[in-house]
Amino acid sequence: METVMSAPTLTTIEVRYFAAAKAAAGLAQEKVELPADATVTTVLDTVRALHGPDLARVLERCSFLLDEVAVRDRGARVGGATALDVLPPFAGG
Repeated sequence: METVMSAPTLTTIEVRYFAAAKAAAGLAQEKVELPADATVTTVLDTVRALHGPDLARVLERCSFLLDEVAVRDRGARVGGATALDVLPPFAGG
């Protein structure tokens, strides 16, 4: 009997960068393909690998919105979400 391996299920999420995150990434947004069980941490690890240490430093201080809802738990799953907004602290008031 032959075992059939199924391909891993993938999901795509749009990562949108603002202010210092946009400058560090060198772009305003990008689509990232991830495993279906990806978390916010998975997304962040992926974009760190794509854009290097400047973005990694900025991400340490950022807040995140997952489909426009604040997410504080970086272990939150992103499956089914369409966008992750990366928001550095903003000055002013």
